[in-house]
Amino acid sequence: MPNLNEDQIVSIAALGFNLYQQGQLGEAQTIFEGLTAIDPTNYAGYAGLGAVALAKEPPALGDAVSHLTKASQMNASDPTVQANLGEALLRQGKFEDATKAFERALALDPNEEDPGANRARAIIDGMEVVVAEIEKMAATA
Repeated sequence: MPNLNEDQIVSIAALGFNLYQQGQLGEAQTIFEGLTAIDPTNYAGYAGLGAVALAKEPPALGDAVSHLTKASQMNASDPTVQANLGEALLRQGKFEDATKAFERALALDPNEEDPGANRARAIIDGMEVVVAEIEKMAATA
């Protein structure tokens, strides 16, 4: 097992997230798997694996929830991890748990600066529109 310093670990995580953002999910997954093997206490590897699992077609929701839950337990102050966890739980139909994760994401980002938390806001807004439309349809039926 290589002996890497903190800066090297951060660089590996950054490389993984760059690959993820470029849509190179297989390469990103390899980087994040390596990161968790090198440093199983670094939440970024689990956060990355969760994001990759969520982005796959079709999404690997069980893997996403597992990795994102672990990342959340290791670092409960990352709003993007909370937002991703909320999305994965929502897609599994676990509405109460998804709501809690989304609420944590929003609470961690009161200035609305985190892209993940802002995505959670958009998901919530979209769901509110859908619920309002369903209620209108039910009222006219």
